[in-house]
Amino acid sequence: MALRSGSSSFTYDLFLSFRGSDTRQGFAANLYKALANRGIYTSIDDEELQSGEEITPTLLKAIEESRISMAVLSVNYASSSFCLDELATIFDCAERKALLVFYKVEPSHVRHRKVSYGEALAKKEERFKHNMDKLPKWKMPFYQAANLSGYHFKDGYPPYQSYLLSNFCWIKFHLFN
Repeated sequence: MALRSGSSSFTYDLFLSFRGSDTRQGFAANLYKALANRGIYTSIDDEELQSGEEITPTLLKAIEESRISMAVLSVNYASSSFCLDELATIFDCAERKALLVFYKVEPSHVRHRKVSYGEALAKKEERFKHNMDKLPKWKMPFYQAANLSGYHFKDGYPPYQSYLLSNFCWIKFHLFN
C-alpha cells in the first residue's frame, strides 16, 4: 500500500477495490501505476489478503482513511464476499466520494443485478441463508450504484493504455474539488 505524504486528514487519496482474479495482473495493475505516476496515493490490497473470506480490519481502516474510493466492477466481482464487503464499506463512508469503473461488464447488469451479478448474489443468498444480516449489506451498494455515473471499459475499446495514461485528470478533479 502506498502511503500519502504530507499533512492531511486522510492517509490515502484513493482506495482501489477490484476482483484480483479478473483484473490484478492487467487492468488494476496498470491503473495503480497510472495513479502513482500522477501522484495519487493509492491503497491497494496485497495478493495474500484477497484469498480470505472476511475483510480484514486493516483493509477496512484503509477504506475509511481514503479520501475517495474506486471500485473496478468486473464480471466476477460480486462472486467474492471480500469484494462485496469492501463495496459495502465504501458506500457506508457516505461523506466520501465513490467512483465506479465497469470493466468488461455492462453497467445495467451491475445496477440491476443481472447476469453474473444476479447469479453471484443468488449463490450468496443460498450460502448465507442462515446469516441473513450480510445479504442486505451486500445488495444495497448496487441500488446506490444506480445513482452514480461510472466509467465503462469494454473489451478493446477504448485502447486501455493510452486512455488510462492520458485521461486521469478526472481523478484529480474528484480528489481535490
